[in-house]
Amino acid sequence: MGEKIVGFHAIEESLKGAQRGSVLYLERGVGARLQRIEYLAQANGKVIIRKAPKADLDRLSGGADHRGAVLDLVVGERAAQAKGTKVDVKTFVDRLGDDEPALVLVLDEVTDVQNLGAILRSADQFSVSLVILPERRSAQINPTVVKVSSGAAHYVPTARVVNLNRELEYLKRAGFWVYGAALGGQSLHETTFPKRTVVVMGSEGKGISQMTEQLCDHLVTIPTSGHIDSLNVSVATGIMLYEVRRQQG
Repeated sequence: MGEKIVGFHAIEESLKGAQRGSVLYLERGVGARLQRIEYLAQANGKVIIRKAPKADLDRLSGGADHRGAVLDLVVGERAAQAKGTKVDVKTFVDRLGDDEPALVLVLDEVTDVQNLGAILRSADQFSVSLVILPERRSAQINPTVVKVSSGAAHYVPTARVVNLNRELEYLKRAGFWVYGAALGGQSLHETTFPKRTVVVMGSEGKGISQMTEQLCDHLVTIPTSGHIDSLNVSVATGIMLYEVRRQQG
């Protein structure tokens, strides 16, 4: 199983654990950043390095902005288990210890790949236990998302689900409390989060859907004092995750 990785940060991160058979394609020419990536690939010892013309890299990257480097990453079964991988919600819950704290992030129709990449980077930094994405009307993890996340997308466990609300109901039965980010909710600074928390972030334009909002135990808002009425969803997600983890210790 292979995956095309572009973006200097994402490639550098991916090279740390790249498996045998992975191929790094570098555009012919000299550049300090490309030389660093080539050095990291040589240090890995398992990655094949090939020089290629720009046209070949354009094809390999599917038209993404590769800046002269594309990593064709082999992701074997063992590597998938060690890195961020797709899991189902029931399996995730079954693996939790009786008193183990957990933070689940649910993204309700976040469709912009730039936002998804930035959110996954925050999810990695704040040790999110699981990110849940709906299969429809949502951005999915692709090379652009991996690049924007600086490779963090490889480390964050994700679940793609058919019915978001059904999974929320299951998590609530499993002892999780669900907090939705919405204007008019309780101030984030006045909210106490339990050891098993679900944070729901809505779409860039509409916010959380009505049915999903009804399933939330609490609605939370981030106090602001600017001239526009809301934060970008990726920025808001980072603030929410920080506060939950701060309280959980």
